[in-house]
Amino acid sequence: MGGGWVLPASDIEAYVNLGIAFALLVVKIFALVSALLYSAESYDAADKLNKVTWCALLGIGVLLQVLPIPIGIVNLVLTVAAFVYLVDVRPALAGLRRRR
Repeated sequence: MGGGWVLPASDIEAYVNLGIAFALLVVKIFALVSALLYSAESYDAADKLNKVTWCALLGIGVLLQVLPIPIGIVNLVLTVAAFVYLVDVRPALAGLRRRR
């Protein structure tokens, strides 16, 4: 037969899952660090949830992404929260900084 190097399907699936988990961890860490950099007053001025709430949501999201606890739906909700922060809240906060 062949002399090629082929991974079994289960190994490929494991590597894809690992890659996705790592990418989501990077997104969540980036969102958390970004949230920490803005002042609490910026969140109020942008008419968004307060800084403590966003940092708590994003911090718990990072924690659940790192821990091997199978809490799928909660992790999914916190992943969506990270994307909402990056797509909606972060641009609003950055817009306030540019206007000054």
